[in-house]
Amino acid sequence: MSLLRNVGTIGSLTLLSRVAGMAREMIFSRVLGANAVTDAWFQAFIIPNVFRRLFAEGAFSAAFVPMFSKRLNGSEDPEKGLEEARSFSADVLSVFLPVLILLAALFELAMPGVIWLLSEKPVDPQTYPLAVDFARIMFPYIVLVSLVTLFTGMLNSVSRFAPGASFPIILNLVLIAALLAGEWLAVTRGANVRDIAYGVAWAVVGAGVVQLAWLYYWVRVEGFRPRLIWPRITPEVKRLAVIALPAAIGGGAYQINTLIQLYFLNQLQDGAVSFMNYADRLNQLPLGIIGIALATAILPTLSKYVGGEDKEGADRVQSDAIELAMLLTIPAAVALAICAEPFVIMIFQGGRFDLADAAATGEVLAVLVLGLPAYVLVKVLVPNFYARADTKTPVVAAFISLGVFIAVSLTVLDTLGVVGVALASVVGAWINVAFLLIVLARRGHYAIPVGLLLRIARQVFAAAAMGAALFYARDLLTDWFAAGVIARLAALLALVSAAAVVYFTIAFAVGAIDRRRIATLTKKAT
Repeated sequence: MSLLRNVGTIGSLTLLSRVAGMAREMIFSRVLGANAVTDAWFQAFIIPNVFRRLFAEGAFSAAFVPMFSKRLNGSEDPEKGLEEARSFSADVLSVFLPVLILLAALFELAMPGVIWLLSEKPVDPQTYPLAVDFARIMFPYIVLVSLVTLFTGMLNSVSRFAPGASFPIILNLVLIAALLAGEWLAVTRGANVRDIAYGVAWAVVGAGVVQLAWLYYWVRVEGFRPRLIWPRITPEVKRLAVIALPAAIGGGAYQINTLIQLYFLNQLQDGAVSFMNYADRLNQLPLGIIGIALATAILPTLSKYVGGEDKEGADRVQSDAIELAMLLTIPAAVALAICAEPFVIMIFQGGRFDLADAAATGEVLAVLVLGLPAYVLVKVLVPNFYARADTKTPVVAAFISLGVFIAVSLTVLDTLGVVGVALASVVGAWINVAFLLIVLARRGHYAIPVGLLLRIARQVFAAAAMGAALFYARDLLTDWFAAGVIARLAALLALVSAAAVVYFTIAFAVGAIDRRRIATLTKKAT
């Protein structure tokens, strides 16, 4: 089985992307800080990213990859299969692109109203125009990155995961260059925070152009020839829309959650949006490396087993994905919860981001990561439905989770503020996981084996022991957290190394890892 190899490829490149993203946020926090301008920038950046996540991690990929793969591999003649796949992708591209351009044009016109709906009332006369400007500059990025998603789906269908997993690195590198250039202009030409923020907004669109060129190169290397033809609604395009629409609604529930979260944050003090963004950046590090990598890798394999009516094979892939996800996610959540403020200080504090900002962000992070295993499990479980062309059940789960999030947020917003919004996200995520597992079990598609449950319980035990060690080590290193760069790196390395040694030593000792299965996976992956 190639699961471990594919996850390794995607995960390693995603790790590189997340490290670049972390570097971007470190520089962003120092150059721009946490204030009304950064709140406006992050608010504007969220809007195109809502649609990016909807296409890149949701509806379109879930519908397109199985259909494209079927045409590519469904014929005994490879040349015929390749030609059918080319024809299908051309039909999709020729309909997809005009829809994206129309969507972008409508949002450009409606952007003042969109920002008004998401803002505190009455709107701030200084930050509101900024948010509108930033959003109008950055929204065309959705056209570019959605085409990138189409090309990524084509490459994933032939198990060429590296180019699609690496394209986010380009965005991070371009934004880092823009931030450094902005800081240079601030020092040499007196540019202010607002001027720098405008430059970084334009850099987002520039990064999209480079990303598209990168993926276009790789699809041509694989023998595909993306081309535009006169748009036509073929039966295959109709079927793609029928499959993608429920997933889009379900993905829309997640993105509505993001927008409602933004609305709640806008009711709070200046900096609330920024605090959540910086906390979520740390939360997204393991989520992106583990959850998205696993979900991307298992969908083609699950589709193959389900299509061949091989339940044993499908169950094995699902269990392997859950075990690997929990093995890595549970200790990450415990470590981030216990060392939330030290990690924020070491990574973000400096320049215009002071210790008070770091403390506020640390409080949000400590709560947000309690849902990290749930966020990853949702990513891992949803492909089991997509592989059966069932995009409706995740929709129901997503809207139940959304309802819980809104209810909890309304209950705790006045008392807990931004921490309450993080808590609502956590509760909603765990409800989502519970619903998906119950439905899979009731339909006879998948039930977590008792042996796997016991190993997860042992993983929790090992993570708890690791947490106790971190609690002690954290206090010993307090003076290092806000010191110079070398001292911060040394403290960070010491905490991460201690956590890894303690966790994996105890995990192996108590049987939290299926050694024979890991050895088998490793052998098959090499």
